[in-house]
Amino acid sequence: MSSRLLLLLTFFLFCLLAQVSSDIDIEDLQTQVGKGANRRLLPYVDCGGLCKVRCSRHSRPNLCSRACGTCCMRCKCVPPGTFGNREICGKCYTDMTTHGNKTKCP
Repeated sequence: MSSRLLLLLTFFLFCLLAQVSSDIDIEDLQTQVGKGANRRLLPYVDCGGLCKVRCSRHSRPNLCSRACGTCCMRCKCVPPGTFGNREICGKCYTDMTTHGNKTKCP
């Protein structure tokens, strides 16, 4: 009888320790998911391809692509077309300026 009781108590302790261990893993996972979820609020954008299209008709395509890439990485948006439509990307894109107070994003 005492060996069964000892076996049952050992099994109970093992289950309790396994549950505590899994709770710690779940807490770590939730923290990681929370961090990952915040990153997913901004969608993935192919900045290189979109900026190549945006700057294809620019008089200085290399300068345009560099500025467009910076704006795309920060704002996660590139307006459609080769000119105009900047309002589609919102204040982040329209309000970004250079040190000379000129609009940065093409």
